[in-house]
Amino acid sequence: MASWLLPEGISDVLPAEARRVEELRRALLDLYRGFGYELVLPPLIEYVDSLLTGTGRDLDLRTFKLVDQLSGRQLGLRADITPQVARIDAHILNRAGVVRLCYAASVLHTRPAHPLATREPMQVGAELYGHAGLGADAEVQALAVLSLRRADVTKVFVDLGHTGIVRAILAEPRAAEVSETILQALAVKDVPSLRAAAASLPAATTEALLALTELHGGVGVIEEARKRLPRSPGALRALDDLAWLVERSTADEVSVDLSDLHGYRYYTGVNFAAYDARASGALLRGGRYDDIGRAFGRARPATGFSIDLRDLARLNGTGRFAAIRAPAASDATLEAAIDELRGRGEIVVRALEADEPRAEGVDRELRLVGGRWQVMTIEQK
Repeated sequence: MASWLLPEGISDVLPAEARRVEELRRALLDLYRGFGYELVLPPLIEYVDSLLTGTGRDLDLRTFKLVDQLSGRQLGLRADITPQVARIDAHILNRAGVVRLCYAASVLHTRPAHPLATREPMQVGAELYGHAGLGADAEVQALAVLSLRRADVTKVFVDLGHTGIVRAILAEPRAAEVSETILQALAVKDVPSLRAAAASLPAATTEALLALTELHGGVGVIEEARKRLPRSPGALRALDDLAWLVERSTADEVSVDLSDLHGYRYYTGVNFAAYDARASGALLRGGRYDDIGRAFGRARPATGFSIDLRDLARLNGTGRFAAIRAPAASDATLEAAIDELRGRGEIVVRALEADEPRAEGVDRELRLVGGRWQVMTIEQK
């Protein structure tokens, strides 16, 4: 095997994509700063005990692990940044009241999320700690929608769910023995398997689970669910939460899926995903994950979202790159012209030799016209 080949699912980020990724990273972090979200930069590696706290088995399987040569303890290469930010909020900052944090960094996965996914996503995200009310969920969802708009997504679709509904239905004591099979069947809306798994449960519980496989679509799903699901306090409260958030959503289109179990063991309330018609999957996922800081000695309500910047960057092709070529001549007025252009944000590529080939992205050049250096368009051949 050639020494320059990279592992499967790992790739270089070449100039055009790298430009777009960096443009988006800067734009999104500036957006979050405007809302009061402070930037944190957690380490790439830390002890597994901390890294996987409260995240469930799925993240454990996606995490690369190794032994620390200094301590002998097991380390993990982060597969998600949220647990690290929760540790910072709960144990390092230890502030009272609401804390808003954001981040942008790479993570590493042992296996790709889907066949075409990279194993080294570049995550950017925002998280709000210390407020359990729906106002926090609404703020985070509005910020998520704005994030996609900053990436030139003209029509944002948001899909809402709530883990509290499935939890309320599975509160039936006998459901514990078959809950894993039920969850697997619900996740893919496999009605025959779901019916078989729920055969030992009361008829009302089985019918409620079967109803969930059909309760997805427009916002009218919420009212339909009120009629078809048991009127337990937990389920009714979850439906009320969804109705409140739908009314305040800033997305162009909102749908509801009551059997969406993405992150079921991680999210504790409302969960959401955002889509663009040009992408095959979700561009952004988020939700509420209360008490995530409990293992760090400080239980805190929390809600937030994350985006894979590389997925987002691919929607609109290459980053903006148009450069001006400056000749290799040594001239004080030329130096001044170059400095002025760069100060205005232009890219100026200085030729090192008179016959040097044109650099990538160069579409204009500095020419001496009437004793003054002027930017002229290069005629395309």
